[in-house]
Amino acid sequence: MTAFDFRPTLNAPDDDPYLWLENVEGERALAWAASQSARTLGHFGVTRFDRDHDALTAIFDRPDRIPLSRRRSQYLYNFWQDARNPRGLWRRTTLAAYMKVDPQWELLLALDALAASDGEDWIWGGASLEPERRERAVLRLSRGGSDAVVHREFDLGSLSFVADGFNLAEAKGEVNWLDPDTLLLSSAFGDGMATRSGYARTVRLWKRGADPLTAPVIFETGSESLGVVCRLDRTAESERLWFIEQSTFFEKIGRIGDRSGPKMQIDLPRDAWWSGFGDWLAIKPRKPWTVRGMTHAADALIGISLSSFIAGERSFAIFFEPADRRSLQSFFWNNGKLIISYLVNLDPSFDMFAPDRQEWTRRALTKPAEGTIHLRSLDAERHESNGEVLFSAQGPITPRKLLLLDLNVSPPLGAPVILKRNPENFDASGLEATRHEAVSTDGAMIPYTHVGPANGNGDAPVHLTAYGVHGKSVLPHYNSSLGKLWLERGGTFVVANIRGGGEFGSRWHEAGRRKGKRLAHDDFAAVAVDLVRRGITMPRRIAAEGVSNGGLLIANLLTRYPESFGALFCKTPLVDMRRYTKLLAGASWIDEYGDPDKPEEWIFLKEISAYHAATPGQHYPPILLATTKRDDRVHPGHGRKMAAKLQALGYPAYFYEPGAGGHGYGKNNRERAPFIALGTNFLRSAIGWQADGVR
Repeated sequence: MTAFDFRPTLNAPDDDPYLWLENVEGERALAWAASQSARTLGHFGVTRFDRDHDALTAIFDRPDRIPLSRRRSQYLYNFWQDARNPRGLWRRTTLAAYMKVDPQWELLLALDALAASDGEDWIWGGASLEPERRERAVLRLSRGGSDAVVHREFDLGSLSFVADGFNLAEAKGEVNWLDPDTLLLSSAFGDGMATRSGYARTVRLWKRGADPLTAPVIFETGSESLGVVCRLDRTAESERLWFIEQSTFFEKIGRIGDRSGPKMQIDLPRDAWWSGFGDWLAIKPRKPWTVRGMTHAADALIGISLSSFIAGERSFAIFFEPADRRSLQSFFWNNGKLIISYLVNLDPSFDMFAPDRQEWTRRALTKPAEGTIHLRSLDAERHESNGEVLFSAQGPITPRKLLLLDLNVSPPLGAPVILKRNPENFDASGLEATRHEAVSTDGAMIPYTHVGPANGNGDAPVHLTAYGVHGKSVLPHYNSSLGKLWLERGGTFVVANIRGGGEFGSRWHEAGRRKGKRLAHDDFAAVAVDLVRRGITMPRRIAAEGVSNGGLLIANLLTRYPESFGALFCKTPLVDMRRYTKLLAGASWIDEYGDPDKPEEWIFLKEISAYHAATPGQHYPPILLATTKRDDRVHPGHGRKMAAKLQALGYPAYFYEPGAGGHGYGKNNRERAPFIALGTNFLRSAIGWQADGVR
């Protein structure tokens, strides 16, 4: 009989023989990761894998895909990657040119050339343009895809970096322009400048030519907070700075001040979402909020004049009231108008409100299509918005199209104009998308979308995924990778709306948070059971995949519901719930999961710590755990340790870790494609599906 070392255990959670794998750059850990990755590639990097990642690379590099852009002043800026420019090009054009089939772009920066000249593994992290003169920008450059970035000032006239400009060494955080010669620095750069979670603890006033380490601190918080940020509100009549302290993941404190620091705290619930424009403030309380004898429901959206609110007025306009399956998803300001997006039984709707001192006027915006639709401003800066907004519409078998709508024009003249369409990247003939509901362990109805052939045979190869965290809604979209490698070959794809997400508002999130996280995992397993009940497939043919918190989900399916799945793909996962708060940004998620250092919270956390729950002698399905060395958000030690323990217990567990990619799957299309293809090939192999033919 084989004797297994199955430490750590639920009874001895701190006796961990794999702590050495948390040393990200440790020689022993890197050697282990390299050996494991080579083993995994040897098993699943076969001929079909080469063909698959070539197909995906070609899709990702297609020249006719939509170049997603945001407007800043008169230009639309875009970052573009293709076969000739794998690291990418930063470029810009005008709206008139963008609307043409083949727009002409002005090249600003070629990242491949920069990486070669600097000898650095640069990945684009974005740019912050100075909004007054629009002559300079501060670029964010990441080494290998990490969240920590290097800031470098760039001159848009000479297209060159400013040697003595606003240049900051690698750190997590951001900069915001106050004026052409002053930045608001919210960065963890410098001793004592980081919170426990690794984000900025202070706001500094950084003058041109000054040393950022000696820049005066105008606001700070304690190390237990998540972080702070400060931005100039350019919609205000006079200079107004918003100081935002993120005390926990779901709580923030807003203060108004000037360049000397905050002067006044805004008396809002800490867990509320809020946004302002000029003298208007829109507020969405996360919990019921009673003010002057009137209670505003959780997830309602209300508004008031900011100056009146500061003066003590509490009479709010009501923009949105939630219902059982009616939930607010987002709201934003454009040209002084408030735009809201909400779901009614998962179907999107959009309204616009124009403010007035006496009464707000409401206008329903006509949806441009069916499916998953998102709406945002064309302009990146709120103060520059002019009423032009962009609809992004797509479905699981319908590629994305981008439509422009001018809110200043009344229908029918104001109908959206199609700007761009994505090409079809897989054969969707014979496929249909339908919505169903599964019954979870406590009787809750869990929606899911099923995409596959109209006629099944009860043995369908099913790819099942979900997210279920932070109140984020995940609706079905056009997934070119799964379409090409799974659906086109006769497979079925399912996305589940488990609790912990935001599809039905805060109540849905709350039900799957902290103690409820175990329920969210039950929800996912219930969907797998329902697919079998409906005669679609059998457990051995269900392949489940999840990333980040979805990786936590996948790991728990392994230990709690092994009989319901044929294979599991666990990407950049959170797994060790005993030590997660001590690893990188882990402490920032205590609000979502709980604090393992508190005995009363470890009681429910250990129920979802698959790393400790894994024991020998079970019938665990094959699992592939994949992470990246440069992931500085979810520590690669989670995936490493789980794979090592499972292998020590004798289970079919595989591990893969490329060197770059951060919390994503690689720094360019050439790296993302094999990561996805490897995982898909593993899943197909593990459930016994050859998938050689195309429908």
